Amino acid sequence: MPKIAGTCLCGSVKYSSDVEPVMTAVCHCKSCQRQTGTAFSIVVGMPEASLEVDGQENIGEFLGTGDSGGKVHRNFCRNCGSPLWSTCESISGVEFIKAGTLDDTSWLDPTAHVWCETMQPWVDISESVEKHSRNLS
Repeated sequence: MPKIAGTCLCGSVKYSSDVEPVMTAVCHCKSCQRQTGTAFSIVVGMPEASLEVDGQENIGEFLGTGDSGGKVHRNFCRNCGSPLWSTCESISGVEFIKAGTLDDTSWLDPTAHVWCETMQPWVDISESVEKHSRNLS
């Protein structure tokens, strides 16, 4: 597993970690659909506080309510608006990096799809990947 590193679109926020991800998943919840402006969000779950961040002063936070009804802290770059990572009240101890901000995505292999009950009907998921109606359980 390579070192995880990523950046926002404008480069003013950079993050890295030497810690192994807890999980990789594709989230189809309505909140992720709205945040990404597309059908889903590919996320990499990292142990909370495992990210080293440069450009902390450029990070904004939007506190909203997720599809689970719990609070979601969505961190983004104040300069370019790139979504960077989120923490969910319903899944404690994990920060979810937005995979599109990773420098190297060649190793990504999501093992689960979550919130499939709100998945767009034209999205096709391989039978070999776990599917969950809502959160991982």
